[in-house]
Amino acid sequence: MQGKIIRGIGGFYYVHTGEASGIYECRAKGIFRKDNRKPLVGDDVELDVLDGANRLGNIRQILPRRSELIRPAAANVDQALIIFSVVSPRPSFNLLDRFLIMMGQRHIPCVICFNKLDLDARGEGEGFCGIYGGCGYQTAAVSARTGEGMEELRRLLRGRTTAVAGPSGVGKSSIINCLQTEIHMETGQISEKIQRGRHTTRHTELIAAGDGTYILDTPGFSSLEVFDLEKEELAAYYGEFAAYERYCRFGGCAHIREPVCGVRDAVERGAVSRIRYENYCQIYEELKDKRKQTDSGRRQK
Repeated sequence: MQGKIIRGIGGFYYVHTGEASGIYECRAKGIFRKDNRKPLVGDDVELDVLDGANRLGNIRQILPRRSELIRPAAANVDQALIIFSVVSPRPSFNLLDRFLIMMGQRHIPCVICFNKLDLDARGEGEGFCGIYGGCGYQTAAVSARTGEGMEELRRLLRGRTTAVAGPSGVGKSSIINCLQTEIHMETGQISEKIQRGRHTTRHTELIAAGDGTYILDTPGFSSLEVFDLEKEELAAYYGEFAAYERYCRFGGCAHIREPVCGVRDAVERGAVSRIRYENYCQIYEELKDKRKQTDSGRRQK
């Protein structure tokens, strides 16, 4: 029998085999430990049924993985759904760009969702979608409270395994509750003092949300570093720059202080988002400082 691991706790793996057969509680065969292979949430597996009535089994084989995430540890993720709220809390576009870079490093496409349209008195949500839609990302503006925009979001997720990410307090659990009926996620309250939500996700879990559709709920993030990336590589994660780089005077232009820079000119004309460009500059300087510290450490040795 084949299925997909939706949860792993204390050496037990819970394998979803379809609505008719249900979920089997399984152990992994010792050969995986011998080969230093560990089953991951999201793995497609073959299992031996030990007790059909009580739905017990053993995982006998891990099928080939299409992709693998290290943190959170998960396999076969098709895309990421990155959720921010329009207000309460207001979005950190710098943090959003870091999520996009992190997923880009893993070659995982992203859908960007702005939640809490019901609180969007200034109508900013559509503008936020415009910024990132113009950079080539799929976007959705929704309200988990009223259901506005949720059908379009379901369409973007249908038939895929989607990892859900985003900072605390943006309504990830509420959106997951809207998208499926299998599990009711606990939702947190927003701290009035710091305008952030209490973290409610305890472990990584796949939730079935329709035929061939799974949602990977992951613990919330509050900050990210861009790992294993040189400053010269950063511009490749800002795809909207590419159309203007041919107007730069120098090859390998960093788009920071060089004269005659096509990207900076595009920012001044409004053809490239200033928000995105300023995030790029900040992350570029962080990567530059990180390299200096690394080089200094090597010289001291």
